[in-house]
Amino acid sequence: MPAYPDKPQPGDKVAVLSPGAAAPAIFPEPYELGLTRLREEFGLEPVEYPTTRALGSSPAARAADVNAAFADPEIKAVLTSIGGDDQIKVLRHLDPDVLRAGAKPFFGISDNTNLCNYLWNLGVVSYYGGTVMTLFGRGGRMNPQAAAAVRAALFTHDEHELRPAATYGDVDQDWNDPALPAREPETFPGEGWEWHGPSRTVTGPSWGGCLEIVDFNLRVGTHVREPAAYDGCVLFLETSEMLPDADYVYYLLMCMGERGLLGRFAAAIMGRPKAWSLAARLGPEEKAAYVAAQREAVLRAFAEYNPDIPLVMNVDVGHTDPQLVVPYGGAVTVDAAARRVSVRY
Repeated sequence: MPAYPDKPQPGDKVAVLSPGAAAPAIFPEPYELGLTRLREEFGLEPVEYPTTRALGSSPAARAADVNAAFADPEIKAVLTSIGGDDQIKVLRHLDPDVLRAGAKPFFGISDNTNLCNYLWNLGVVSYYGGTVMTLFGRGGRMNPQAAAAVRAALFTHDEHELRPAATYGDVDQDWNDPALPAREPETFPGEGWEWHGPSRTVTGPSWGGCLEIVDFNLRVGTHVREPAAYDGCVLFLETSEMLPDADYVYYLLMCMGERGLLGRFAAAIMGRPKAWSLAARLGPEEKAAYVAAQREAVLRAFAEYNPDIPLVMNVDVGHTDPQLVVPYGGAVTVDAAARRVSVRY
């Protein structure tokens, strides 16, 4: 089991980095809103680094900021502004000794799967969630479920139950809209989680993240361990605003199966598929069809490669709202009999 880093206290400094995309340079409104909430609602002092708002920063420069944040004893946690699409290029420039010796809570989703997995390989628990521009910078107010989860993950090592959301959102807000800070995003009925497999309880360290970025890591191979390293882990996966089609999702899981990896997990959590993006504004019927196709792809793959494990679907981790927080490498309990999922932060 990876080790939990020490947690910050109110008043501490936390780094805010952009190891993926420097989106704060393009969309300052949700970013500044997120920083304000970090200060006023969480009592933390955010510290920016040279590439946090610097468009076009090289992978080496972004890695230098990550190394510096982990090396600085005054920085008590590292949060990311947003995701991106090429963070995997950053990994070769990281100093594993610095990150291991200066271990501290790291928060991010999407492209930050790369860094979460990198820390997992170093034996350090990180946190899948807590992105400044989405969770903290949400219009109107922070989602109460997400706010409770990120507060617990930031400041405690407590057990925390992840609960089905009564309502959820997957329609992106317009970050160019000056009314963003006051406008609540559109939400829809949550409809609960969907359970498959045996009614037993599994506890294990989590591994996974954004399915597309897991795919990147599998293709590169450098940061993926031998299949036996994942024995007894709880897999969690979710898909991004790229809206990968059902065939892609199935083929990725198929390849994990053929690699001897998918069958190693003792339980699995699949995030609610994000079914709308600014580039693909699906209507209600199109969204329903997209979600149904992805569901069938997931069930087909697990039926073939790991049918006898608890599998829970439509959990709000990653790209949907609320953005619940999963300790990446931390203890996750999937209780299929009671239909509960709890984590230790």
